[in-house]
Amino acid sequence: MPPQPILVKDIMTKSLVMVASSATVNEAAKLMENAGVGSVVVMEKDVPVGIMTDRDFAIRIAAHAYPIHTKIRQVMSSPLIHISPADELWVAADLMYSRKIRRLPVLDEDELLGIITATDLVKLFVVCNREDQRKVYYHALTKLFDDSNEHEIATY
Repeated sequence: MPPQPILVKDIMTKSLVMVASSATVNEAAKLMENAGVGSVVVMEKDVPVGIMTDRDFAIRIAAHAYPIHTKIRQVMSSPLIHISPADELWVAADLMYSRKIRRLPVLDEDELLGIITATDLVKLFVVCNREDQRKVYYHALTKLFDDSNEHEIATY
């Protein structure tokens, strides 16, 4: 019997830090600091609508000198890129790679269930057996090859 695929729900982090879109960037930063996390999911009427990451603070807020009382809805990353808990882990990895993101909220319909991060993927890779690592390596090479061919075609 072949091994079962690893699903997003198998490794996602279920504890999340959420913030209302009406909160200020200062309030969001304090929440992140107190929880020791690198992002907050932004909510409106119990529906996730965006995400604010530590990188957003460094790039968007600091680079553009937004005041600390700026509402999070003005600077959050939106629309929210997300994944289903039933998707295979490699789908999440591909989505994170192609969209150049490090955190991917897990939603079932509009219900926020968890988050998967680049760190989660690295942790999993560290404990993979040799066969799993070969699959990851093959998948990565295939992706790089496909991307380079796409780039060659686009440049002509």
